[in-house]
Amino acid sequence: MPRDTLTREQIVRAAIELLDAEGLDGLNMRALGKRLGSAATAVYWHVGSKDNLISLAGDELWHEIALPDPATVGWRASATSMATDLHAMLNRHPWLVQSLGSFVMFGPGKARYDDHHLGVYEAAGFTGARADQAAGAVFTFVLGSALGPAAEAALTRKLSREGGDAEERMRDGMAQAMEIAERFPRLRARLGTTAATDYAAAPDNSFEFGLRAILDGMEAQLMAPHPPSGQNTGHPTPTP
Repeated sequence: MPRDTLTREQIVRAAIELLDAEGLDGLNMRALGKRLGSAATAVYWHVGSKDNLISLAGDELWHEIALPDPATVGWRASATSMATDLHAMLNRHPWLVQSLGSFVMFGPGKARYDDHHLGVYEAAGFTGARADQAAGAVFTFVLGSALGPAAEAALTRKLSREGGDAEERMRDGMAQAMEIAERFPRLRARLGTTAATDYAAAPDNSFEFGLRAILDGMEAQLMAPHPPSGQNTGHPTPTP
């Protein structure tokens, strides 16, 4: 595709597809140009650099998350929906989790998400820094929940590129982990249950359990009565 008919939007969409298929290590301008039917120089002309392209591609993904209206469905349903959508998006595009620690990943898509996410907790009754803390606590939990699948995807690709049977090497590594776990009583007991079939994985519905627990805690803070004026409880005073 000639440079004058190629668009930044086409490049970003093709980059997302390549990153989903090959991960961060699999993205290079030559492979992307081939996918687009264009020269690598034409791709560079539109996006400037590989790092900038990764940032553009990452920012585009935030538009996949719906922005529910807390005035219509309630703050808690909105918070649950946005967290669940974010979790699903990160699992669809595991390379984004890795890129957050290596690239500048902020643009209109991320700002759109952050602004609405903060508004959800303001609608709940959190104000000032406490709204930021509430939004940050949920975001950090979702990001942490996505780390495991992202790491597994990256490791599987790495082992495949190194040659041999990636699945067999993963099984060998898991067998070694289970041998070590046998030395510790609680882990040894767990190995005798159905959870042992996937030792590294969290139980089913762990994400839902954790999100519900966090939102339950926030709701309890909002409903807690204020202590009498001047009374030092040893805890921060809630500010609904």
